[in-house]
Amino acid sequence: MTPPTARTCARRGRTPVIRVRGRSQRRFSVAAPACYKHGERSRLIYRPKRHGDHKRGGRRIFTWTDYRDLLISAHQQLGAPFVLVWDNLNVHKDRQLRQFIDTHDWITCYFLPAYAPDLNPVEGIWSLLRRSSQVNTAFTDPDHLMSALRRGLRQVQYRSNLIDGRLTETGLTLTTSRQQRQ
Repeated sequence: MTPPTARTCARRGRTPVIRVRGRSQRRFSVAAPACYKHGERSRLIYRPKRHGDHKRGGRRIFTWTDYRDLLISAHQQLGAPFVLVWDNLNVHKDRQLRQFIDTHDWITCYFLPAYAPDLNPVEGIWSLLRRSSQVNTAFTDPDHLMSALRRGLRQVQYRSNLIDGRLTETGLTLTTSRQQRQ
């Protein structure tokens, strides 16, 4: 992962250049639903995953079973049924994951329109994470990156106003205009 840059310095008239060795190896993935409920503190439940060596055939994404386990964990932590609003990532639409969701009545799933990251509050959390805990940092090794990632996610996780702000940023609300059955 190339480190995001917030500030640079250079002599007047010279463009600052930051050299980063190597290329992205995509060794880490993070899945994190932002959880909202009227009258309660917003929550972020996250699962970072360190991938194996991709040169040996190791997968570099969350699989449907990883998402299934995250949903089960979220259900246990929240202690209530929930509505899942997902983007159109191909793993989110996986046949086996869809079957899992359809067989459990405590999950209701909706998908955001295609190419609409501005409607996804979690995209704002990733942006916030990159601008805070990862900015101006050249990670020495994968463990250093993972510890910084976990520290940054914990900082967001315990500040519900940041999570609420990401929802506000999308323009979405927790209320529905759909009429409820009587």
